[in-house]
Amino acid sequence: MAADSSTRTVERALALLSAVCTDGSLTLSDAARVVDLSASTALRLLRTLEGSGFVSRDPGGNFRPGASVIQLGALALGQESLVSLCTPHMKRLVAQTGESCYLSIPGPGDTGIYIAIVEGTRSVRHASWVGRSIPLEGSAAGQVLTGGHPDRGFAIVRSGVEDDITAVAAPIVIGGRTVAALSIVVPSYRLDEAKAKKIGEELVRVADNILTEPSGGHELPQESMEEK
Repeated sequence: MAADSSTRTVERALALLSAVCTDGSLTLSDAARVVDLSASTALRLLRTLEGSGFVSRDPGGNFRPGASVIQLGALALGQESLVSLCTPHMKRLVAQTGESCYLSIPGPGDTGIYIAIVEGTRSVRHASWVGRSIPLEGSAAGQVLTGGHPDRGFAIVRSGVEDDITAVAAPIVIGGRTVAALSIVVPSYRLDEAKAKKIGEELVRVADNILTEPSGGHELPQESMEEK
């Protein structure tokens, strides 16, 4: 009986954790309702999860994924897995735009690190910076890695890390946290505001669906993304 009770407790706790991670933020009453528990039982289990760092509470009292579950997620979806997951989507973005596409993650201190690139197809293009650090401040990837991008979901930075280069970036969010940035890097002379906006919108769409959408995905009209 004790073993059965312990198993049931674990199952309920895991169900609550899954609900919080799926929604990103839940009130106590909503969490209890989703997993069909009383508020008192849900609170007891959530407090246990909170004590272990698997959930946390925001200033409004809602429950959110905690540091421990984010760390486990990062281990389960390691750097190599993230690159493998994103590379087909990056190739498709390059095919649509002709421009170089980067994947970057937070680095030590106030830096980000480029961990993958699919180089553009144009004769003048941004060559590989894989393995190099970039400052979080003043870069498009840095803006989205730190949550500093506008409400539209992407950042555009001209002459940030390099003169005469424009970068457009969108965040890849897993478990409610930004784990990486997807960016297109373009010589500024061939990227006007309208085209930068279209690239940004497509980056957001790809990044938002990168865990669920096949790499073939949605195709924008070629003329809308790449100069003839």
